[in-house]
Amino acid sequence: MDDKENETIIKYFSQIRQEEPDTSVAIAAIRTLLDVIKRSNAGTISELSIQLKHSQQLLLTQTDSSMPSVKSGCELFLRYITLAKFDSFAINECRKQLIERGQLFLERTLNSRQRIAEYGQEFIVDGSVILTHSYSRVVLALLKYSSKFCRFRVFITESSPDKSGLRMRDELEQLGIPSICILDACVAYIMEQVNFVLVGAEAVVESGGIINKIGTFNMAVLAKEMNKPFYVASESFKFVRYYPLNNRDLPDLFKYKASTIARLGGKNLETEHPLVDYTLPSYITLLFTDIGTLTPSAVSDELIKLYI
Repeated sequence: MDDKENETIIKYFSQIRQEEPDTSVAIAAIRTLLDVIKRSNAGTISELSIQLKHSQQLLLTQTDSSMPSVKSGCELFLRYITLAKFDSFAINECRKQLIERGQLFLERTLNSRQRIAEYGQEFIVDGSVILTHSYSRVVLALLKYSSKFCRFRVFITESSPDKSGLRMRDELEQLGIPSICILDACVAYIMEQVNFVLVGAEAVVESGGIINKIGTFNMAVLAKEMNKPFYVASESFKFVRYYPLNNRDLPDLFKYKASTIARLGGKNLETEHPLVDYTLPSYITLLFTDIGTLTPSAVSDELIKLYI
């Protein structure tokens, strides 16, 4: 692909992110790959496959969006659309088949939040006090749906360094859900007052652990220490084939913005503030997903099904 095509791909992805802020990063990446298929002039399936993998790498290294979400969304999308055998089709027919499968996959992902809300709502009872972290679209959708059936209060961490918790509080208040934004340092103080913790995830890894906004791991450790359930709401297209052992195991591409890595040339990154951390599965009670309510140990089995 030439520089003009690379620019088109990045521009298309960035336009979705700017014009549709409620669209998740993973879905924006999937739509971008689908657009690449539609515009492709590849003469063979092999050439088209190379173009798609190049586009995926471009999104991972040339944008400052959530890299775990981009990686998981792209990999699952590419796996899904290439499951069919195209040996007997001409390239134009192959492209048509790929676009149809891509649209089907996209439609499934767009319904994910509603299914998660229905599964998670069963765990929220009248009078619940909930603690959440940062800003999460899927958590917001779950709480919005649950507010139709019961009343509850929400504490939200301010979530430094970008203070995205303030946006979460504002949107919850617009829905009529009583919400209070707290300092990140207040988590232990507030923990004894809440019934459970509910967070989103940028990626769910093979172990059943999650990669999410920095500070999530702290919250999970405190919840376990104080015997509070720690729930995660995440779409299945955020399941990624990766098995970190600890936070040092996370690749730099996950922990820092692509522009930061480029600026520092991949060196001295330890002086930068990491954007995400890894929460081990032993700290997670349940995961609410569009394929059901799962224990952390069940995630690896579901990943196998997704990639078969």
